Amino acid sequence: MTSVPSSEKLLSDLHRHCWRVARAHRASLIVDAADYFRLARKAMCGAQKQILLVGWDFDTRICLDYEADDGAPTELGAFISWLTKERPGLEIYILKWDVGAIQLLARGTTVLRVARWVRNPNVHFKLDGAHAAGASHHQKIVVIDDALAFCGGIDMTGDRWDTRGHCDEDEHRKRPTTHRRYDPWHDATMAVDGKVAEALGALARDRWKAAGGEPIDPPQSANRPWPDGLEPHFRDVDIAIARTRSEYGEQKSVREIEDLFVEMIKGAKRFIYAENQYFASRVIAEAIVERLKEPDPPEFVIVNPRTGSGWLDDEVMSPARAELMELIGEHDRHGRFRIYSPVTEGGEDIYVHSKIMIVDDRQLRVGSANLNNRSMGFDSECDLMIDAGLPSNAEAGDTIAMLRSDLLAEHLGKTAEAVAAAFAETGSLIRAIDRLRGDTGRRLVPLEPKTPNKVERAVVEKELLDPESANGEFEPIARPGLLARARRRGERGSRRR
Repeated sequence: MTSVPSSEKLLSDLHRHCWRVARAHRASLIVDAADYFRLARKAMCGAQKQILLVGWDFDTRICLDYEADDGAPTELGAFISWLTKERPGLEIYILKWDVGAIQLLARGTTVLRVARWVRNPNVHFKLDGAHAAGASHHQKIVVIDDALAFCGGIDMTGDRWDTRGHCDEDEHRKRPTTHRRYDPWHDATMAVDGKVAEALGALARDRWKAAGGEPIDPPQSANRPWPDGLEPHFRDVDIAIARTRSEYGEQKSVREIEDLFVEMIKGAKRFIYAENQYFASRVIAEAIVERLKEPDPPEFVIVNPRTGSGWLDDEVMSPARAELMELIGEHDRHGRFRIYSPVTEGGEDIYVHSKIMIVDDRQLRVGSANLNNRSMGFDSECDLMIDAGLPSNAEAGDTIAMLRSDLLAEHLGKTAEAVAAAFAETGSLIRAIDRLRGDTGRRLVPLEPKTPNKVERAVVEKELLDPESANGEFEPIARPGLLARARRRGERGSRRR
């Protein structure tokens, strides 16, 4: 069994496997976009000098708060314009992935709103094309006066808004302009202040400059814009920041996110609980297999969407997940690996877009990185991690346990207290889930992947659309692992037959 490392080694490893470790006076996990949009809007209302909005996508038409009564606009585009009129000294920078820009043409008033931004000297809008061919800018970061930041998996765009209730029918869960209904959506982000927010501000400004923007000076402000109504889950904690960045021009490859994932898996003693949009990373699967080979391995519980939200999901990510699950199953002698999908009260699939990992109720990780190859070394990503093993974070463990119970309670339609009690009684995350999940209502359903066809297997094998690194051929990097070895075994078996 892998032992839990010492506090000194934890701190050393964090500095080795991440970009920075910085202090936050306050930090909170925010689950689902209804709360995030509302809180981000409230925090931006308190901005004095600078707002940095960095994302995969932005849709100016979305409503940030359906219940706001403060007189400020609630639609994102109008709200940004209003802020600069209310505070003439406020500068707002918006950085969006360039490939997604083609969507602007089909978004009605969005093009007009962006045109207004361009004419506004205090709003700076830029498309980020500074990445390898085929890579995406995938970070989701908001920084206010370098004093408060949000970092996680939620983009300020359409099809994201939902409450933690994930009701089967919600009048607000409709697309802008067309008002067409979209499926329930589960997501998460982190709010942080202090030096962590300052560090995320530096990261966002570096990204702006890399995308070709003029250098942005850090704001000179004593503002402390923590939003009213957001109770801090953590106080005075050190937080690690990890990144992915592909090689591009003089920019070197950064694989901190992959390194930190692998180290977290290696260090797990009892369990790993993860929520993620995908399970398609060869490196992550190989790290899990190595643990499952042990005489008494930890449990692995992953919450994934049952089906994809688009062509890439259906044709690449889902077949990759099926192959990895099959290979992991060959080594799971103790039944310690599970993937579940959440459904609503009425049995409708809930799409999981959150990127959360909790290890032994000791480590909490939230960010933009998916468990796929792209997030390990190709797309730009940013994750935050709180480790209660650090002496400075010694009080964080109980809170992480509470958050893990709370997340499972949302999926199971139970109370957090019921989840905690089931886990305490069974001593097993898997047995606790299976005891509580039931056959009807809000629940987690064991995932049964569809067997990939020959074409899908070929796409997965070549990593054509989910590459591990940036090179012109979209080929896997030279680190043969689980999939390569498994296929070689299969080929030898075929020749023997």
